[in-house]
Amino acid sequence: MQQVQAVVAKAKGAPVELVTINVPDPGPGEAVVQVQACGVCHTDLHYREGGINDDFPFLLGHEASGIVEAVGPDVTSVKPGDFVILNWRAVCGDCRACNRGEPQYCFNTHNATQKMTLEDGTELSPALGIGAFAEKTLVAAGQCTKVDPAARPAAVGLLGCGVMAGIGAAINTGQVGRGRSIAVIGCGGVGVAAIAGAALAGASPIIAVDISAKKLETATKLGATHTVDSSKVDPVEEIKRICAETYPGAEGADVVVEAVGRPETWKQAFYARDLAGTVVLVGVPTPDMTIPEIPLIDVFGRGGALKSSWYGDCLPSRDFPMLVDLYLQGRLDLDAFVTEEIGIDDIEAAFDKMHGGDVLRSVVIL
Repeated sequence: MQQVQAVVAKAKGAPVELVTINVPDPGPGEAVVQVQACGVCHTDLHYREGGINDDFPFLLGHEASGIVEAVGPDVTSVKPGDFVILNWRAVCGDCRACNRGEPQYCFNTHNATQKMTLEDGTELSPALGIGAFAEKTLVAAGQCTKVDPAARPAAVGLLGCGVMAGIGAAINTGQVGRGRSIAVIGCGGVGVAAIAGAALAGASPIIAVDISAKKLETATKLGATHTVDSSKVDPVEEIKRICAETYPGAEGADVVVEAVGRPETWKQAFYARDLAGTVVLVGVPTPDMTIPEIPLIDVFGRGGALKSSWYGDCLPSRDFPMLVDLYLQGRLDLDAFVTEEIGIDDIEAAFDKMHGGDVLRSVVIL
């Protein structure tokens, strides 16, 4: 066991604290990773606010990259010295999804068996089974995805959650590509990642929808061909107009990604898609939200698909190395998602910046 500095949320709504924690030596199927960089994600704030569950204290942080320091006796997938991105989808290999060849939908993903603790022995709940606002963390070896060590840790670590969720929502879940149009409602970190993914796949037009001029500007830099300020115009009608210019007769976009997680914007997405189009919900709603009333005949009459995208339907072992390679080739600008690099004691300030919409990601450098 070793002791390291880490950021913990001890009580609902209370400021996070930098404390000393105990990290066990890795047992069977486990690895200890020296964290190099970790993004500050909205999910971490949800944990602090009690929006996920009440299993305090939480060891926050999950969008991370680092170096494997040690592995358990039976681990062969990674070794000490490997540069890895941490993921929260360590597939089991033997559930219904895995056995039918769809491990990206694994029903039995797992985390480290042992628990990290406070100095007094209180067990910590690591965010998404990772807990990477720490100098070192204990994870399941399957949560470590080896990638090219030439990559910048602060940039590629973001594939561990938000950026992968957005890219995957467009490419994996929405299956955009050449000859297909896409609209993305909500241009925060996940939304602009969906736009970057759509651009990578060759979709056109790529329509960014938001009420923030600054976010729409960022969306344009990452591949949006059109922007819609939904505080000024009806976004549904504007999406339809833009798509009809490119594809005469189109009644909306082939794919609409909802990256806000609200009933109002989901309803906009529903009506902004073309006949036989696809809605992809990747924004995270709160438990009290319900699907807005939509006539069932409209659901039937428009055809297509209404999907949810969980982690961008990604398979880390397949998707992370590919996307890192595209980053190193200059074809995917992951650096654009890093608004600022901060210290481990600056996380509360980063949470405050989220509310203002001034950052895509603050990234903790360890």
